[in-house]
Amino acid sequence: MRIGIVGCAGRMGRMLLREVAVLPMAELSGGTDRPGGYEIGTDLGTLAGLDPIGVTVGDNPDMLFGASDVVIDFTTPTATVGHAGLAARHGAALVVGTTGLSAPQMDVLRDAGTKVPVVQAANMSLGVNLLLGLVKRVSAALEASDWDIEIVEMHHRHKVDAPSGTALALGRAAAEGRGVDLDAVKETVRDGHTGPRQPGDIGFATLRGGDVVGDHTVVFAGAGERLELTHKAGDRAIFAKGAVRAALWAANQKPGFYGMEDVLGL
Repeated sequence: MRIGIVGCAGRMGRMLLREVAVLPMAELSGGTDRPGGYEIGTDLGTLAGLDPIGVTVGDNPDMLFGASDVVIDFTTPTATVGHAGLAARHGAALVVGTTGLSAPQMDVLRDAGTKVPVVQAANMSLGVNLLLGLVKRVSAALEASDWDIEIVEMHHRHKVDAPSGTALALGRAAAEGRGVDLDAVKETVRDGHTGPRQPGDIGFATLRGGDVVGDHTVVFAGAGERLELTHKAGDRAIFAKGAVRAALWAANQKPGFYGMEDVLGL
């Protein structure tokens, strides 16, 4: 199986290179960086901290998709939209871990899923995807009139989007459990004299600092008691491992738009 990595020169890209390079059932078909990137021409093995493999970093995603059975994308929303079109054109499966995608951009991925397998997830870790299922189940069991839901997330100081994609996914899981649309009940900003909390709202709190990989807590607060479900990521490698698992799975699927719950059989 030929697996390509777009954005391979970044921190996550290098982790993905390492994960794929050691797989006995797959090979690196290539990797790309932005045009003019410092790492263009560097051997992918060297970039991953391994022995050279004879394949170097390029700057042409079109060629990469044409040479790959599946491509993994942890880049930017704008770049991911373009990559979805390339995947559909070349018949390559696509695994997307990019966060901050808008509703129209998600629609582009769904459209690509009518032609090729597309796996998209705000978080590729097994633990987070188990947490999503738990949040939906707990939310469905607790009355919205009696239990408030707050989602607290913390990431490193360099993260550019807020709330995180994982926090929003947790919010959607909670909203689905209640049978409501998250956009109708989410509260992402509180500042000044806001008045009392509205029943049924799902609140978000965002923390940024240090080198935190990713902490997420869903708080169910009732009268006299509180339930908290928490996941803490200590190593970004968990996301790379999950993405590679998704790539191996996606390459053998029919066209469709999938999530990690499909990959993991949840």
